[in-house]
Order: sequence, then structure tokens, then C-alpha cells
Amino acid sequence: MAEKMLQFTHLAQQAPEKRAIGERQADFDEIYRRFDAASAKAQASRCSQCGIPFCSIHCPLSNNIPDWLKLTAEGRLEEAYELSSATNTFPEICGRICPQDRLCEGNCVIEKGFESVTIGAVERYITDTAFERGWVKPIAPAFERAESIGIIGAGPAGLAAAEALRAQGYQVTVYDRHDRVGGLLIYGIPGFKLEKDIVLRRWKWLEDGGIKFVLNADIGGALSFADVRAAHDAVLVATGVYKPREIAAPGVGLPGIVPALDYLITSNRQGLGDAVPDFEGGTLNARGKDVVVIGGGDTAMDCVRTAVRQHAKSVTCLYRRDRQNMPGSLREVANAEDEGVVFTWLAAPEAFLGDEHVTGVRAICMHLGLPDASGRMSVDPIAGSSFTIKADLVIKALGFDPEDIPGAFNEPALKLTGWGTLKVDPKTFQTNLPGVFAAGDIVRGASLVVWAIRDGRDAAAAIHRFVQANVQAMAAE
Repeated sequence: MAEKMLQFTHLAQQAPEKRAIGERQADFDEIYRRFDAASAKAQASRCSQCGIPFCSIHCPLSNNIPDWLKLTAEGRLEEAYELSSATNTFPEICGRICPQDRLCEGNCVIEKGFESVTIGAVERYITDTAFERGWVKPIAPAFERAESIGIIGAGPAGLAAAEALRAQGYQVTVYDRHDRVGGLLIYGIPGFKLEKDIVLRRWKWLEDGGIKFVLNADIGGALSFADVRAAHDAVLVATGVYKPREIAAPGVGLPGIVPALDYLITSNRQGLGDAVPDFEGGTLNARGKDVVVIGGGDTAMDCVRTAVRQHAKSVTCLYRRDRQNMPGSLREVANAEDEGVVFTWLAAPEAFLGDEHVTGVRAICMHLGLPDASGRMSVDPIAGSSFTIKADLVIKALGFDPEDIPGAFNEPALKLTGWGTLKVDPKTFQTNLPGVFAAGDIVRGASLVVWAIRDGRDAAAAIHRFVQANVQAMAAE
């Protein structure tokens, strides 16, 4: 055991410094400052190098976390980067947006009195430094293959698959309906969690490695799905899920009640410098308004913290369960509370008030009951407990469902599951159409970015096996 490790016994956990609350409320820059070299080494040295690393076991990518922590503590940072990037296509992104408190850090075996290793911050530091020092090189396949792969969707699953397939030498083209690469990384996640130049930097890296992008692609319209299939030896569908879940309550159709993703996309586009006609003084701007966000996931946290930065008059998060049972990161809840968000726990919307525009949310108090079929505690309304929250803007952040992919692509032969996701063979990622694969949220349902990356890499391996089997079969004829 290197003498540099096991420092948790006398070295306290230290997260990167946060910018002052007043300062970060005024802009969309990331709130965490970067570790300097000394802090990164010190915090990495706290790793206990345990025999069974639960941090790696609970990482969807099975990242070799103890190994690159040890390399960082020893000052071998370029080696740490090589090891980190071997299992993770975008470590600097996961280091920023993964809910480490529920994954790697939340399962660190160091006793809670000593607190876990700050894995995410070190991961971010390693790759940011690698970019600065020129260690991140474009993808350079050992040899070029003639076979071509088409990927529909430039989100994390599609990009992870594109990188893995390009590294194998395939000719890769990525199609996306938006005008920038990144999917929710660029348009859904606010800059205070993931600054956009981080995503744009990866876009350039992928292009420099020979991956082609076709943006503003209207697949199923101007560009038929059949034409995409014909142009490639295999196709991967990685479109994600964007359809907002609705609330069944009177008044839900009133103006001023908007889906979370519409709100976040508008804010992110405005931050990117796009002309957004409906922003200044529009319905998707929280400035001067009493805002109520309904939901308890990370998307809800993104919305409440965006509203704060848009200078809302007040921001309330309404969630039907309590803090311990919410699906979002508790770290994000703490950051939101610091920034002035009010959380109203154990409360659900009963009706939306107003005539020509929403003026309030009538909510009812809930209590937790027995676990339901999913294992989560059920929630039941408390009779006679209704109350009203004033609202000029209500944001629905209850999660996302799949869009009608067969309808959108004008390809009715694509089969769906009972949940509306694309149906695939779980071992091969292949749909019912030969040579058409699918991965990420469009198969899994709305989930974490790190799972999308994992699915994209696994799907790329399956596509490689499929294409090579076809090549061998043709050679044998």
C-alpha cells in the first residue's frame, strides 16, 4: 500500500469551494470552483484502497475509481486520465452532473464519521487538467473500416456509441434534430451544473476524430428512416425521452403552466446567445414572478435554481413525498435551499386556480403509507388539509415519457414495449428490424446520463459484433 493513501484517518473531507450565494444567484456559471493540484492530491489520498471497492461496483460504468484516485495522489495525473477515460467517454461531464451522493460517493466504505472521498470533484479535475495540458487527443483508429454506422440522437448515449465505434475504425454519422450536439447536456441541464463550453469542447473532439454530424435532421420527414438505414450497415436509435408527464387536475391547461423541458430549453438557448422571442417578458421567463415547480427529481431542481437566477419573486418546490424519499440529489436540494428556494414537502397539486392565466396552486397535504409495488412508500391525501400557493408561473417537472418513435420516424414496423419505449433484445440491443439497434433512455426510460453512456458503449460493442458477423458471412460466400 502506497504511503500516500489511507489519509482519511487524519485528513478531513473537503469539497471544492462554492461561489458565494449572492454571486452565483446572479449568473449561470458553475457554482463549484475547481480543485487546485494540492487539494486534488490531498482528497484523492483519502481513499482507503479497499479490497472490494463499492464505489466502482455502484458506478454504472464500473469506473476504476480507487486506481485513478491513487494515481492522482501520487501526482501521476496523465496516467489517471488515461485510466479514467478508458471506461468513461465523458468523465469531466459525469464529474459535474452525476448524483455521486447516490452512486460512488454514497457507497464509499469509509465510515461515515470520516465522510466519503470527493470522487466527482477529483474526476472533474483530472479531465479538465488533461484538456488544458493537451493530453486529450482526437480519436485515432488503428485502421479504417469500410462499414458505416448511422446514429440517430446526439445525446450522451449516441455520442458514447459514436466514440466507441469510431475508435474501432467505423465511418460514423450522427443525426440530430437540434442545431447543436449534446441533447439534454446542451439544452436541458443548466449552465450552473454544466457550462456549455464543456459540451461544445467534446463536440469538437468528436469531429476532430472523424465523426460526421448531420444537424437539424428531420428523420421521418425530409429524410426518411428507410434512407438512413440504406446509407449505413447498422443504425442506432438513441433519441432519449422528451415527452412531459401530465398532471390530472382541474385548471392544468391554464396559460402560465408549462413543461419543465420547454422552460429549460428556452433558458439554455438564451444563455447560448440564441434569439428567443418569447423570453423577455414572455411566459418562459420567471423574472418578477411567483414560481411553483411541481416535482422532486433533478429536473425540478434545475428548474427552481434557474428561476432563482432569472430573478423570480419567489420560488417554491412542491413535492408529494418528503426529503428522504425524493428521487433527486440531496446535494442539489441543499444548493437550492441555500439559494432561497422554499420546499413544501408532502404536498401535491389538487387544482390550478385562475381564469385567463394561472394565479395559484391549490395543494393538499399528503402522508406516507406502506410501500407500493415499486418498493417506494405510497402517498395518500389528508382530508381537509388543502391550502393555496400563489403562482404566476407553474412548471411541471414530473418526469418524461417516450415519444411515438414509430410515428415520428414514419416507420410503423418498429415495435414498442408496454411502456412506449423501443423494444430490443436485452443481449444485443437490436430492435425487431434487422440492423437497427437502440440504446439509452429510449429503451431504459428516463434515467441518468451515466446510464446513457453505459448503454451507448454496450450498444456499440453489440453493433461491432453484428457488423463483423455480416462481414465474415459475406466473405465466406
